[in-house]
Amino acid sequence: MAKYSYELKKQIVMESLDGQGGIGFLAKKYGIPNHAQIQRWIAAYQKFGDSGLMRSRKNESYSFEYKLHVVELYLSSEVSY
Repeated sequence: MAKYSYELKKQIVMESLDGQGGIGFLAKKYGIPNHAQIQRWIAAYQKFGDSGLMRSRKNESYSFEYKLHVVELYLSSEVSY
């Protein structure tokens, strides 16, 4: 389970963007020990919107053939990984 819910993150970000308090004030108000976390939420929201605050649940696995193809492509060209 995530430590902070999407709803709480959104509420804090919206209060910050609406000018209802600074990051330090909001961190104290909601009991967030690290105010840098709120800064990251704000940046993620500004860059990605609502999806920036949601927890990523991707656990992709790649086949052996795909991995081999990527390694061969890297070795045969000057493409960065």
